[in-house]
Amino acid sequence: MAETTRADRRGAVVEAKRAIILEAALRVFTTAGLRGASMRAIAKEAGYVPGAIYAYFPSKEHIYAAALGESLTRLRAATEAAASSARDARSRFTAAGLAFFDFYDAHPRDLDLGFYLLGGGIAPRGLSDDLNRGLNAALLATLDPVRKAAGELSADTDRATAATADVFAHASGLLLLAHTRRLDLFRLDARELMRRHLVQLAESLTS
Repeated sequence: MAETTRADRRGAVVEAKRAIILEAALRVFTTAGLRGASMRAIAKEAGYVPGAIYAYFPSKEHIYAAALGESLTRLRAATEAAASSARDARSRFTAAGLAFFDFYDAHPRDLDLGFYLLGGGIAPRGLSDDLNRGLNAALLATLDPVRKAAGELSADTDRATAATADVFAHASGLLLLAHTRRLDLFRLDARELMRRHLVQLAESLTS
């Protein structure tokens, strides 16, 4: 029993230190971007000597991947919860799509993190092939409730896949316009535009 308690305490300390490093890294990534960040700068921001953080992460890319992975886990929980509370496939499709939009609308840093925009602007970016595979799978999993509902609405797998990609692309575009305030030019609400698009897309899947 005492050993279990000590192990639990050690685990809690490790998780707390890991969280400090991740939060410090996000601040560094925000100002310097992934390319400009360094393990030394992250360690300094976290209040550790540079060698200390290597016990938790082997590289800045692994730190970025961990932060992004945790973000995607939270996003997946949001889309799954929204879909599970809906009464039918059409409602699940709309609810999950809106949950995807709402998550990033409420957490713009997660949006920047997911699109590698922190400190670097728009450009094709990623990590190592191994890290990219895991993160891409995690991103697709956040859209799985959308894809499943689309599959229920249309027996055509290709149409369901295309509709899922459509939701992802439409949400991304509206979020960009909303957070740069370019949508203000039209005096339109991004969430309402997203909702209307989801409703129309769901209808098209049943036709």
